[in-house]
Amino acid sequence: MNAQQMTDVELVQRYVSGHEPSLEVLINRHKTKVFNYIYHTVKNQELAEDIFQDTFIKVVKSLKQNKYQDNGKLLSWIMRIAHNLIIDHFRKEKQLKRVQADGKDLDIMNFKLLTEGNVEDAMVDIQIKQDIRKMVDVLPEDQKEVVVLRHFVGLSFKEIADMTGVSINTALGRMRYALINMRKMIDEKEIILNR
Repeated sequence: MNAQQMTDVELVQRYVSGHEPSLEVLINRHKTKVFNYIYHTVKNQELAEDIFQDTFIKVVKSLKQNKYQDNGKLLSWIMRIAHNLIIDHFRKEKQLKRVQADGKDLDIMNFKLLTEGNVEDAMVDIQIKQDIRKMVDVLPEDQKEVVVLRHFVGLSFKEIADMTGVSINTALGRMRYALINMRKMIDEKEIILNR
């Protein structure tokens, strides 16, 4: 059977048995969701790449030490490792009392829309994304986490529930409250999110 057609369970078993290429298939299968989650949480490309790499180093070590008990939720397990590494990073950063920049994470010179439309449209799109990100950032942590995982990373509500250790109904409820809170912010601040 082709490795691409194998389940995560089969690939993990093959990797643990010594078939190294199985790990590459697993990483390629899940790298986009894992990286997007990390990036949209830390909002810094280099930091996201570092945490992504650390995540998979930890995954490899855990698999080699037989610490992963398969329950059919490999992606959720990997995302929990990434989440814990993000928390560790922010704890260390807080202890060092670093002062961060103003949170602008868009490089206008590398923004894709500049080559596809006019500069004014690109500037409006950048502003809309910044406004949305600011609203997401002020949501309570549990609501923010669901919004990022759903809309920026693309996880299903089942995957979100598995990763965060809550029921699907709780994840859906958190999303509902997040949307209500964001609508209130839009109304209160009279934010316009379209061109």
